Amino acid sequence: MSGRREWEEAYEAGRKRQSSFESLSGEPVPALGLPAGDQPDPDIGYPGAYPYTRGIHATGYRGRLWTIRQFAGFASVHDTNERFRHLLAEGQHGLSVAFDMPTLMGLDSDSARSLGEVGHCGVAVDSADDMGQLMNGIPLDEVSVSMTINGPAQVLFGFLLVAAEDQGVDWGGLQGTLQNDILKEYIAQKEWLFPPEPHLRLLVDQIEFCMEHVPLWNTISISGYHIREAGATAAEELAFTLADGFAYVEAAMQRGLAVDDFVPRFSFFFDAHVDFFEEIAKFRAARRIWARWMRERYGAKDERSLKLRFHTQTAGVSLTAQQPYNNVVRTAIEALAAVIGGTQSLHTNALDEVYALPTAEAAELALRTQQVIAEETGVADTIDPLGGSWYVESLTDRIEAAAEEIFATIDRKGSGSMLAGVLRGIEEGWFQGRLSDSAYEFEKKVSSGERGIVGVNRFAKEDEDAIQILRISEEIEATQRQVLSDLRADRDEQAVVAALEVLKEGAAGTANLMELIVAAARVRATEGEIVAALQEVFGDYREPAWI
Repeated sequence: MSGRREWEEAYEAGRKRQSSFESLSGEPVPALGLPAGDQPDPDIGYPGAYPYTRGIHATGYRGRLWTIRQFAGFASVHDTNERFRHLLAEGQHGLSVAFDMPTLMGLDSDSARSLGEVGHCGVAVDSADDMGQLMNGIPLDEVSVSMTINGPAQVLFGFLLVAAEDQGVDWGGLQGTLQNDILKEYIAQKEWLFPPEPHLRLLVDQIEFCMEHVPLWNTISISGYHIREAGATAAEELAFTLADGFAYVEAAMQRGLAVDDFVPRFSFFFDAHVDFFEEIAKFRAARRIWARWMRERYGAKDERSLKLRFHTQTAGVSLTAQQPYNNVVRTAIEALAAVIGGTQSLHTNALDEVYALPTAEAAELALRTQQVIAEETGVADTIDPLGGSWYVESLTDRIEAAAEEIFATIDRKGSGSMLAGVLRGIEEGWFQGRLSDSAYEFEKKVSSGERGIVGVNRFAKEDEDAIQILRISEEIEATQRQVLSDLRADRDEQAVVAALEVLKEGAAGTANLMELIVAAARVRATEGEIVAALQEVFGDYREPAWI
């Protein structure tokens, strides 16, 4: 697609959602604000055409709205299953699972290290039985499932595959996304289980496994969200995230996988912060950079490999404990930036998440925020509405240039390999240092009053009414520990021991570990047991000290 006529033909041929595409006053809304000439700047192009600055689909949201995918998970699998059903009934399109800290760290709920944390920041899932209960009554061949899990990603994915089997669902029909972005854990979030190399092996094992057995599954969601939440600037979030993506491409190519066979199942996950125009420019620059690098550096030829697909979540770090109802306004602005920036799916934070997991009422209001944007504002009726704006285009160019400078530094560290450069940057503490410096600079501006935050250093109030927050009962942990005890009493212990031994042998060799993890999940080995078996072979990891 190189010109206006080609775009118009692609647009006409594409599907359209049911809408009059008229303004509130009854005026027709054009599909696209087109430049005066037939040929816009090649760095901007047309929607659905390289370099995808204006979006990856020729029809934009006129063809299909973004997926409303609210992040949910708390307490027991039964509690979370009930919340999932409620959100689906209220118009949510897909599920996004939040796991508790023990699950994120590869621990069973009855581990001494899990004490006091079970069910608090997400749902506790210890086995394939728990996953089956979590998805009870939810048809896995109809509802897409996103799981925010990194260190033990392959284990939880194995549990989901077994839960699908138990539902009678063929893996070939499963759709969803696994975050599975381990490099950003070393950079920002710090939830790893093994040294980097074994984690990368597991990741590529899963990519290879899904190519054959679960072809519709997005094998990795490369996450800038946690990088931004750790203090990165917009350009750093963009650059570090895409650098991780390039590293995963190189890791899979080193395995011998063809780039166009696995990259189309990659997706991304970005933060939508409160600086409206900067965020829109960041999203537009991300598409352009990914398309160019995939084509020019990695030789991708399949158009799907060039199209950067991404989920967005509004910025948790922008939420304030002071005057928490202001968070509804912040979230709406951030969500609007994500939509105008062309996100494929979106989660809006609840007003009370600065205190705890959201109440049902706060979660529903967050959901309604997206629905108001979709149904009432008209922003989805025209494609890339700010494209062509001098300010937006120049800001897009500046963010892209800043990201390219960071790529060049990483590339030099790796002597021409982004994978080696990212690993070296992690070992040297270079990424961590950049994040620390950026976070410090931001906090200095807030402390000095140079950067205003309403309710914090602007328009603050001394006395504020407390809001109701969700509190997790201590009984949840006791109940989950009993569930684990019952599981161990009822299962075939010899089968579990045998499966874990086979898994350790495979880890010491070259077997695809995804298949062995699924086998262990089938006989009801727990997450903690599977992780411990792998740690016997892979060892643990301690972050190097850096200054």
